[in-house]
Amino acid sequence: MLLCIDIGNTTVTLGAFDGTRLVTTLRVATDTRRLADEYGLLVSNLLQQKGVEPASIDAISMCSVVPPLTGVFGELCHDFFGVDPLIVTVGVRTGLRITYENPRDVGSDRIVDAVAAVELYGPPLIVVDFGTATVFDAVSREGAYLGGAIFPGINVSAESLFHSTSQLRRVELVAPKSAIGQNTTTALQSGLVLGYAAMVTGMVGRFKEELGQDAKVVGTGGLAGIIAQETEIFDHINLELTLVGLRLIHEMNLQRPDAPGAQVEKGVPQD
Repeated sequence: MLLCIDIGNTTVTLGAFDGTRLVTTLRVATDTRRLADEYGLLVSNLLQQKGVEPASIDAISMCSVVPPLTGVFGELCHDFFGVDPLIVTVGVRTGLRITYENPRDVGSDRIVDAVAAVELYGPPLIVVDFGTATVFDAVSREGAYLGGAIFPGINVSAESLFHSTSQLRRVELVAPKSAIGQNTTTALQSGLVLGYAAMVTGMVGRFKEELGQDAKVVGTGGLAGIIAQETEIFDHINLELTLVGLRLIHEMNLQRPDAPGAQVEKGVPQD
């Protein structure tokens, strides 16, 4: 069984695959203070609760945008599963041509999302990932990763408001009945949800002007569903996009002499 691990700035998302079937997912908070043993016990126990025996894990594919935790989870993979993880980094085969000015600057999760979207939906594509940051990624008609845009995430924006003002408070991230808020709570919800939906709609429109109006729009990430209810721009919502991409990249690298897991550090992302 393959375990896929996506280490994000706010959440670590894990998914267990039996072949191409996603058996279960679990999410734990990102905490750079936790040690490998702490995360190992937590992950092992959660897998068991979800009906997956840790001993059944014989391969691991991982991406990380939190460098301090990359090594921690690498240690976890060795100690708790006896597996050398495939870590998506520069040099790992992805099947995706990257035309970014410096491919090393692209977050591995962005590449993983694009790989999955190309396989599932076909280019041209716009992928919008609603995480700690809201990230827009563009894939050309020829299937090349072009780049994108990065915007503060909804929760980051909300927290900034609450910490920087005296009278604004935390609110539930749901859309109000009207854009014109009648009280502070609905005014905040209008700005954070409806305003965000308008921003995403506008950015997707700009991307389509450059990619083509037939570019498919894929939403992923924890808050994708909330925003998708307030705009009709999305063709697909796939909350497991990154996990699927990790599985696909693992399959691509199975036949490499320096894989199963081996972490390749040289070169640029491979086609």
